[in-house]
Amino acid sequence: MATTTDPAVDWDADLRVYEPHKAGLPKLRPYFRDLFGRLQFAAEFSKSTIRAAHSQTMFGQLWLVLNPLLLAVVYYILVSILSHRGGIGYLTHIVGGLFVFNLISGSITAGAGSVTSAGRLILNMPFPRLLMPMAAVRTSFFRFLPTLPVYLVIKAFSDTPWKPSMVLGVYFLGMMVLFSIGAAAVMATLTVYFRDTSSFLPFFVRIWLYLSPVLWTLDDAPQRFEKLMMYGNPLYSLIGGWTELTLQGVVPPPVVWITATVWAVVALVVGAFFFMSRERDFAVRI
Repeated sequence: MATTTDPAVDWDADLRVYEPHKAGLPKLRPYFRDLFGRLQFAAEFSKSTIRAAHSQTMFGQLWLVLNPLLLAVVYYILVSILSHRGGIGYLTHIVGGLFVFNLISGSITAGAGSVTSAGRLILNMPFPRLLMPMAAVRTSFFRFLPTLPVYLVIKAFSDTPWKPSMVLGVYFLGMMVLFSIGAAAVMATLTVYFRDTSSFLPFFVRIWLYLSPVLWTLDDAPQRFEKLMMYGNPLYSLIGGWTELTLQGVVPPPVVWITATVWAVVALVVGAFFFMSRERDFAVRI
């Protein structure tokens, strides 16, 4: 190993020692100033992930559409056999619900490994670590965008008319993105401490799919379980409000709007602060 006795070289100046410490929030104003100042970093990191997955190529984007579309057809056939219902309108409901469900589940799954997979980056660069789950959600959102035209084309063949109120579905889409950031931050933190979280996650996501209004509509929910699903499952109002508006143009009741907003804001705040309170401990655990 090469050594030097040059007094002008200060080796200690570049030496950084990571030690475990108690959880605690950083100073919020400088943290968020740095966070918003480095959003371009998260965007570029997300773009590199998309390029690495070949999602910008024609076949890559085609697969982003075909994968959930084929899965929607399988679910449609299965549910049609079991419930003796069908039609292009019902297929449109499943397709639209499955597309946005993949946005949320993809954000959470990618966010869960966003910190543990970026160990070298975290060890060698000082930046707000919350950018990592945010970049994962951005990646999932841009993978979701190519599915929107497909959903609109299928919607055009359904028997439900186009209404101006369908534009309000953008609100629920925004709430899904906020909810996904918070959920991705929580799962990223848990994965740092419990690596088996990523193995458990696919089973949880599959159960969550069946409990959400993707294969069934809000009207299909048993009345005795309606309040439990409304207040216990965030996707009941988030996806339910989206499909009610974009498919039928029916404006959901105020409770759906309020519940979706509360779930999104609470998930974002709790997830972000939980992540921030632990992120200084990540370097010694990944």
